[in-house]
Amino acid sequence: MSAEYLDTTLSQIRELIARLQAPVPDKLTLLQLLSAPLDHLGLLPPKFKRYNVSPLPSDSLHIYRHIPLLQRALLEHIIPSWEPILTQEGNQALLEQYFFPDAISFTSPSAGQVATLAYSTILSSPLTASSIRILVRLVKSYPIDVLHSVVYSSRNTGASGKQEISWEDCVRNLAAIPAKVANALGGKADVPVELQQGTYFHGLSIRCERLIDTLAADSSRESVSSLTYLLGKLVNVGVFPPSHPTSPSEPSFFQATIPAIRARLSVPNASYAAMWRKLLTSLPSFSTLQSIVTSLLASLADIPSDFNATPLARSFVKREAQLLKDLLGRPCSGNGELLDCFSAVALGREWPEGHARIFACWTAGAEKDESDAEVLSKVVDIWTNPDHIRHSILSRHRYMTSLLLLTLASARPPEPTFQSLAFSPPFIRAISTYISHLDPAVRRCGMLVAEEVARGAGKKLDFGDWDGHGHGRDWCRRLRALMRERDADADVDLAPALEDEAETPGRPARPTVQDAGYDSDDSLTGYASPPASSRSASPTPSELEEIERDPTLRVGQKSVPHPVYLAQLGELVRSTSGVRSEQEDMQAQKHEVALNVAEELIRRKRAYGTELEENAVNLVHGFLGLQDSYDIEGFEEKRQAALIALVACCPRKAAPTLIEEIFRNQYSTNQRYVTLNALAVGARELASMPLPPNSYTSKIPADRLTFPSKRLPPAMHKKYVTAGDQMHSNDPVRDLLDGISREAIERGKEATEDKVPAVVRERQLRVRQTPKVSEMPAGGSSLPPLSAGLAPPKTTTFTDVAAECFICPLVNRFWLFLRDEQAREARTMHQPALHRYRGAGTGLVLNAMVLSRMLGTLAVLVHAARHAKEWLAIIAPDALELAVTLGTRPVSVVEGDDDDDEPDEAQKGRGKDAALLTAALELALIVLDGSLELDEGRSLGLEHTALLFGAEEWAKEVFSKLESGVRTVGEGGEHEVRLRRAAAGVLLKVDELTSKWRRSMIDFASL
Repeated sequence: MSAEYLDTTLSQIRELIARLQAPVPDKLTLLQLLSAPLDHLGLLPPKFKRYNVSPLPSDSLHIYRHIPLLQRALLEHIIPSWEPILTQEGNQALLEQYFFPDAISFTSPSAGQVATLAYSTILSSPLTASSIRILVRLVKSYPIDVLHSVVYSSRNTGASGKQEISWEDCVRNLAAIPAKVANALGGKADVPVELQQGTYFHGLSIRCERLIDTLAADSSRESVSSLTYLLGKLVNVGVFPPSHPTSPSEPSFFQATIPAIRARLSVPNASYAAMWRKLLTSLPSFSTLQSIVTSLLASLADIPSDFNATPLARSFVKREAQLLKDLLGRPCSGNGELLDCFSAVALGREWPEGHARIFACWTAGAEKDESDAEVLSKVVDIWTNPDHIRHSILSRHRYMTSLLLLTLASARPPEPTFQSLAFSPPFIRAISTYISHLDPAVRRCGMLVAEEVARGAGKKLDFGDWDGHGHGRDWCRRLRALMRERDADADVDLAPALEDEAETPGRPARPTVQDAGYDSDDSLTGYASPPASSRSASPTPSELEEIERDPTLRVGQKSVPHPVYLAQLGELVRSTSGVRSEQEDMQAQKHEVALNVAEELIRRKRAYGTELEENAVNLVHGFLGLQDSYDIEGFEEKRQAALIALVACCPRKAAPTLIEEIFRNQYSTNQRYVTLNALAVGARELASMPLPPNSYTSKIPADRLTFPSKRLPPAMHKKYVTAGDQMHSNDPVRDLLDGISREAIERGKEATEDKVPAVVRERQLRVRQTPKVSEMPAGGSSLPPLSAGLAPPKTTTFTDVAAECFICPLVNRFWLFLRDEQAREARTMHQPALHRYRGAGTGLVLNAMVLSRMLGTLAVLVHAARHAKEWLAIIAPDALELAVTLGTRPVSVVEGDDDDDEPDEAQKGRGKDAALLTAALELALIVLDGSLELDEGRSLGLEHTALLFGAEEWAKEVFSKLESGVRTVGEGGEHEVRLRRAAAGVLLKVDELTSKWRRSMIDFASL
């Protein structure tokens, strides 16, 4: 063959592909273009033979090189344009032959190769409605077992490496179909039933089991290797769940294949069972083996009644044990990997007591006069473990006790086994630990084992107290009766009376799968159930919730227990182990449980030892750093309530930690708002002050907040608790600050009314009413003082911790943060504008929004702490200095950038945001009002005169600019009204204060 001829033949197929990628002029031309490659492969239907007017040369088409290009051209260019027309005229079969050749072409070797390439081409291209329809037909016509026969056909026996690569590609493609289709549709359209997660993998599992049966007769190395890769891939995509699925969308390999497996093992078929054992022992990963074994054990039929000793029930147990023996073999020293897997799965997970009977019968070989000492040794190690005895729950104790006794009862001969166990030091110590257990039901588990082991060893031991009911007595009697005979000695022929479709009471019916066998006709083969399926109706949401709560149907599936201690609560939101191995659904469940119980648990631990103080810091970090990654309902409200509870219940630890976290740049604006809200509302609650309506305070029923012994009578309890039992909008600081500033201005009005003669005269003419409550003289109480021993425990009030844990840390930490930020800005001032550091960017602390919220929170704290002993000397001047500084001085070079051409006097206050100015003025107003109320402004006016005059000058300048029409940044609407009101209020308060102490104040104007 000359090179010129080869180039000519290859150019023809290239030209054909190029013509398909270009617009096709008419239908006849399209049919001619489509017919030539198919006729060359032997896949052209007879009715289209007449369209092949230009046959391709014999060596022009290479399947693996040119078919993917043809398929992609059809998907991207031909099908979108020509599919409706071809379908209308009945010519769509010509397109389908390029993806899933029909039954007539099925015997052609090229058909399977085209279908194998079609999977890769479709999944590597953007999925459309047309390609998804083709994929549905492709999955039905060429399932996994057919693809295996295509890849490992006799024509490819000389290329084992290529076969292995092709098979891995096929498995990856088939495993990715449901996820890729769902992602492509994105909720905009319904996923076809055949490609939905549960239905698709149900059919894939059935085909996989059929493939195992087909290859069992010839268990070559290639067959075993291909099947182990397939099983490993199915494990990775979740087709082997650790528990029985409760939703149709959850796939389960053994749920789909157990009926077929039972049917194949019911007849003499040694090669099939040997193939299963060879596959499981050939798995490359122990975790893969463990997942498959766990899923198999979870898929076993439930025992009709635990410890039912009837021959029928024993036969049923033996049938399940025989299934495990046939598929897995016996867990013995000769099969060490399976023994280790049994120890990890059967002894390391939670199983119902009925499974203990199956496991004991399985380890006995499901035969008469057989037992295994290795399994017994591992069971004894777990049962005698002191940690297991002390910390396991009752169901775990009963499971391990029944497994131990049933395994002992299966021992042959039993006497040596019982004697060696009776004189074992760990066993003797375990019995003493069991007897000293506080739970009588757990204690009887140890007593029962001790008596049975002593009896088996030829000794006599009787603890007594076995008659009656309660505390595990009935359970022990049933277990003793069951041990009189072995389940392994039962007649398995009685078991068919209990078929899988005969459901036990209280358990939802399983869908029936009809295995119709494979047929090349795509109209008879599919993953979906036939129209006349006996599948029961889908359960209602209430039934699904009931199934979710039933522990007997969730074998092997972990559920997150509600935390009892705060350390457990902290572990749910902030694991201290450093390793996160849980699945995503488990992590979401942990977060949801933690948020649901956090506030109640924290408030319960308020006066309960030092547990709250020891865990408060960890809980603050955990809840503050928590992200709503799983769309948990009420996430923000529950997190806010938990942080408020921490501040209110443990202020000495929680408040300083929250303040420190405010000035870390790792948090978002929303997280800083949550922190400031927690400080403000928690401080108000700690000060026993009214909370704003819609506050993030507790919505927990009043009778659950405290222990019953600490409650008032129901009517009074409800009266005093429900005042704070409401939820908050996202800005409680604004609500609180509006009310506080309005009250301060109202008090200023009342003070100035004394200067109006008409108002003074009206007050004097009013008739005074005698007060109903009179003040008692000192020492006039008729009640004896309480003794020191009866005095109630001292509780922490906000005035005790306001300066130390709230206000001073917040102010001092802000000054340090401002110093560092301005230093960073100064170091980069010489650099180009693009590379200069900006400390007031969006989301940062010095941003106007965050800074105004911080000042508002500080104002709420200052108002709540006005009766603290440090208020006049420390809190008031520090807060007023901060307000004046932030209202007059730029905190960042960002402020005033647009006003560089104006004089300094004009820039002063011009670059400030209206929200920041308003918050600073309201803080100054609250400080001045508190100073007037406590000592009529004496300390502030005489000891901090310069600061007071600075506040007056600042407020006067802001007010005059507002009156003259100068607008500030962000002014308008609510901010304009509040800014004017705050500036006027500060001026009135300063005037009231200076009018009282003017003669004693230093005249700074003369200096």
